[in-house]
Amino acid sequence: MGDPWQECMDYAVGLARKAGEIVRGAVREEIPVMTKSSPVDLVTETDQKVENFIISMVKEKYPSHSFIGEESVAAGEGSILTDNPTWIIDPIDGTTNFVHRFPFVAVSIGFVVNKEIEFGIVYSCIRDKMYTARKGKGAFCNGQKLQVSGQQDITKSLLVTELGSNRDPEAIKIILSNMERLLSIPVHGIRAVGTAALNMCLVATGGADAYYEMGIHCWDMAGAGIVITEAGGVLLDVTGGPFDLMSRRIIAASSRAIAERIAKELQVIPLRRDDATN
Repeated sequence: MGDPWQECMDYAVGLARKAGEIVRGAVREEIPVMTKSSPVDLVTETDQKVENFIISMVKEKYPSHSFIGEESVAAGEGSILTDNPTWIIDPIDGTTNFVHRFPFVAVSIGFVVNKEIEFGIVYSCIRDKMYTARKGKGAFCNGQKLQVSGQQDITKSLLVTELGSNRDPEAIKIILSNMERLLSIPVHGIRAVGTAALNMCLVATGGADAYYEMGIHCWDMAGAGIVITEAGGVLLDVTGGPFDLMSRRIIAASSRAIAERIAKELQVIPLRRDDATN
């Protein structure tokens, strides 16, 4: 018996590439902008168009599979993860970047079976970089094998994170004080490219040593999470415990030592889980 999910993965890579073409085409046009949970939580018609395209193409080929998509959830659909093969989709990770034409924008697809990520695809469509990972088979960017830096020493590390779209003054205070504590260790620096998926792919390439964030969603992490682990990195919860895809928080690092050191410094922001039903 061959790999049962390889055909799904090949199909997903083709869909991500086509979705990227839609995004690249839209960047050249006027981009009408709407907001979701806050005045800075942006969505465009292209987000919705790309998600509808991916889901309709997958439904046609794999009618029994399930979906969790960022824009479907925003429209009121649930995000409960079952054991069924599930496609977790972020049609445009980095919508604010897309709106401003800041060139870090990704299509992210994670494929989860029995709550385990089987493969992940992150297509950085403006820069034409296709990050792919299949469980047990390694991580690649445009066919080149990826390997994390392996950095163990936090004082020699470059971190990536985001300030996020939460404008609650308490949350902002915690985000900034977490950065201050990490900078004071000291670390070499903290960067932000504006998309969780591409921040994580930067860790997978060795360009950054760790990424941490609270307030993101399963669709931000499902594609890139396996790119990190297949490149030799680790995923942890921000408390230092095991990573939970539905928890809305993550530390993704080149080594367990760095991940645990970051966890020691972080004050946790209370968040409603992606799979909360009430």
